[in-house]
Amino acid sequence: MKKGFYNLLKANFLISEDAVKNWRFIVFCTILAIIMIASSHNAEKKVHQIAKLSNEVRELRSEHIERRSSLMKIKMESTITDRMAEKGVGPSDTPPNKIRVIIKE
Repeated sequence: MKKGFYNLLKANFLISEDAVKNWRFIVFCTILAIIMIASSHNAEKKVHQIAKLSNEVRELRSEHIERRSSLMKIKMESTITDRMAEKGVGPSDTPPNKIRVIIKE
């Protein structure tokens, strides 16, 4: 038991005659670890991008609501009459007449 532990500490499994198998396994594990780290970095990057885009969507939605409410205020009849009164144009006192076109054959 003691000898096996010392061999492990001295890394005899890396310099023995059948060490090629061990080196292949170590390189394989290292490559897997690098792939796993890269994958986790990509996932984190996507999470940050999703958070950024959701904040942008929230801002754009609030801007849309704000502009829609200002448009509704601008389209109100009282606002239009006030603006046109400044230019000297007022609402008509007489209602419009309906024009009928009769086509004769």
